[in-house]
Amino acid sequence: MDNSTETPSLGPRNPTFGTADIVVLVVYFVFVLLVGIWSSLRASRGTVGGYFLAGKTMTWWPIGASLMSSNVGSTLFVGMASSGASGGLAVGGFEWNATWVLIALGWIFMPVYIASGVITMPEYLKKRFGGRRIQMYMSVLSLLLYILTKISTDIYAGALFIQVALGWDIYLSTILLVVTAIFTIAGGLTAVIYTDTLQAVIIVIGALTLTFISFHKVGWYPGLEEKYMEAIPQVIVPNTTCHLPRNDAFHILRDPITGDLPWPGLIFGVTILSLFAWCNDQIMVQRSLSAKNLSHAKGGSILAGYLKLLPMFFVLMPGMISRALYPDEIGCVDPSECMKYCGSETGCANIAYPKLVITLLPVGLKGLMIAVIMAALMSSLTSIFNSASTIFTLDIWLYFRKKAKDRELVIVGRVCTALLVVISIMWIPVIQHVSSGIVDYVQSINSYLTPPLTAIFILAIFFKRVNEQGAFWALLIGMLIGFIRMVMDFVYGAPKCGQLDSRPSIIKDVHYLYFTMLLFGLTTIICIVISLCTPAIPEEQLARLTWWTREDPNQNVISQMSSSQDACELTINNPQVEQMLADDIPQTEDAVSSTQEQNGGHVAPSYPWWKKLYYWVCGTSMQPKIQLTKEEEQKLQKKLTSIEEEPFWRDVCNINAVIVLAINVFLWGYFA
Repeated sequence: MDNSTETPSLGPRNPTFGTADIVVLVVYFVFVLLVGIWSSLRASRGTVGGYFLAGKTMTWWPIGASLMSSNVGSTLFVGMASSGASGGLAVGGFEWNATWVLIALGWIFMPVYIASGVITMPEYLKKRFGGRRIQMYMSVLSLLLYILTKISTDIYAGALFIQVALGWDIYLSTILLVVTAIFTIAGGLTAVIYTDTLQAVIIVIGALTLTFISFHKVGWYPGLEEKYMEAIPQVIVPNTTCHLPRNDAFHILRDPITGDLPWPGLIFGVTILSLFAWCNDQIMVQRSLSAKNLSHAKGGSILAGYLKLLPMFFVLMPGMISRALYPDEIGCVDPSECMKYCGSETGCANIAYPKLVITLLPVGLKGLMIAVIMAALMSSLTSIFNSASTIFTLDIWLYFRKKAKDRELVIVGRVCTALLVVISIMWIPVIQHVSSGIVDYVQSINSYLTPPLTAIFILAIFFKRVNEQGAFWALLIGMLIGFIRMVMDFVYGAPKCGQLDSRPSIIKDVHYLYFTMLLFGLTTIICIVISLCTPAIPEEQLARLTWWTREDPNQNVISQMSSSQDACELTINNPQVEQMLADDIPQTEDAVSSTQEQNGGHVAPSYPWWKKLYYWVCGTSMQPKIQLTKEEEQKLQKKLTSIEEEPFWRDVCNINAVIVLAINVFLWGYFA
């Protein structure tokens, strides 16, 4: 094919760092270490509530920043830019859909979660339905999803970026895992959220810098529209059209039959996936559960909603610009050409974003963007590690060790995080052999395994008649159907350019987002039918566990806590309580004296420095335990599950929610 389009220089394969780049990276790591150490020292790490929920002391701005940076991992930078380079704007609908779901998190789901007094999502299902099997099902599935989709893909994408941008060996990226593990193991959720906040600032500043430079290079948006549609590689596969940019590349809403992301699936199917990711997944919900009160949880959702409007502009469009500037490399379709450029026969779109970094940015800014990707990788991994250790400790370990003390639970959480780091490093060779469709890999697994859980959570909150039998068998049947489709997807891989599509019709003709909708609907129907055919859960057992009973004065959840026979049992049943007790009792000299009197006059012993260091590493408190009266316990338990809001801040949150949704609707309409 004769193509007169001039191909820009591909630039060095292994670019070298300048002194300024090294300085920027060193400064970045120093800042991250300082923030990590400061937040670890600040955290109350000796209690379960302090370690896993940051003592419920977080305000709206670190929560919102952490929600955003936890989601914007290295997979987003590599995968979303890759999707933009190969398919255009449509995948940006995933990001803009998140704004609506984040508002649902703050206004619909969080009031129920807070009122129910839970710390993990499997724990909520246990309280809502009773029994253990649904709790264990979600705990095991969540850990499996974290390992297969989140940890593995973030490591792969981050390592790929570093390999392309710096020429480092892929195993050198494991240094990042060690750093993230130190913060998570030492400081718990407090350290994770504060380091996430720093990472969010770095991500936004660095990514927007590259966006402005790349848009200037291509001639801003009109230049992108023109050059992207002309981005055709010189070497093509004869008698095919896979080398041509899509005609609908600049439209988000695409044909419901022939579109690569059909608009019904993008609106409804993605919403189902997003509801689980933002409102039912431990990683995101845990940040909101750490809020001081419901208004701060809502404020965090609003800030994250604003921030989620940005990736379309600072990740996806730069991916399209990369193809426009380097059509031979980023848009390659011939296997031999792709192998020459990126070592993959299936395409080189995955290197779209790092290609811009190494070719467009001057010395100094290049180091900043490497720091951005490191920040994205670190923030997402710390969030996964902390949430995974929370689920394992409080939903699985406590099942077998019902009498475990706080010290044991916190240590188990640390050990679990360390094991996840080891598993992640061992997984790197496996991910190296995954094809370039890493984003499709993640989306397909989530599409086939998470819709049943989304359906059960929605029914649990809004349909009081749903019971344990209906929920369990619906989950089991839904998982089986989704697993079969997932296996078929991997057995019958997508055809390469020029190959005949011989896949079964259920795979070839039913888009995975349509399958998501069907699986969600089927799970809902099965759950309702079985629930109606079996005994209902007594009304009094649903107090504060559904949307309709979230303000139930019966306060069944609190009364269940108060029935514990000792303070240790109370802490295990509701781990947030102990930290909130510490927050509510000022540690002044008078308070300490009062505590000493309540404990029979015993004064906290003086420890040598090495023992203090040991206790700090293990997260063991050296202060005497505070004893409270029954009335004080009940008062703090009521505060723990309160969803009351000050009218002023409630109105501020409502107004901002309307504003961010209005901006979101305008963007959808403009790019539709």
